[in-house]
Amino acid sequence: MSPRFPDFRLGKVLATSFTGTLSERHGDPVERIPTPGRLADWLAVSGLAVASCTTAQLDRARELREAIHAAATAAARQDPLPAAAVRVINDFSTRGGAAAVLTPENDRQWRLRSASAVDDALGVIAADAIGVLAGERDGRLALCASPTCRAAFFDTSQSRSRRWCDMGTCGNREKKARYLAGRRADAAAGT
Repeated sequence: MSPRFPDFRLGKVLATSFTGTLSERHGDPVERIPTPGRLADWLAVSGLAVASCTTAQLDRARELREAIHAAATAAARQDPLPAAAVRVINDFSTRGGAAAVLTPENDRQWRLRSASAVDDALGVIAADAIGVLAGERDGRLALCASPTCRAAFFDTSQSRSRRWCDMGTCGNREKKARYLAGRRADAAAGT
């Protein structure tokens, strides 16, 4: 990956990892797919390699990303899913033509119609979002406790009480802020 771009935050759930390509939504937003080439990079590391992407395909990918984020946020809050987001997710899911294939290692991989089939890749992401939103997986949608992040993530922890989208970033940042605030309070109190 190019050092001029922020690292990808890859989770175990394709759909919520995709929404994580825009982070710090309530702070200083960090766009992790700012160019068509960067979208192709993200798709490749997510097992959906395409030869290239166009600006129009990047725009469509961002439309899908925001629809998934809106629906996942509503689901995490136990609110009704936004009708417009559902329409976008369904449209992308039916537009794609990827097929699931089994590898000799007993893993599922996605086979796109061609290396230029960005719509197929986006269809896989939309289908994954449908599975998560429909409750077909063991876990729950949650929102990151960081006030600047609020990313939707899929919590599969045993207690379903995970607070952070990523402990290595949001969790550590929030814990460090609380620690420093405590130290400042102790210093102000003269202890």
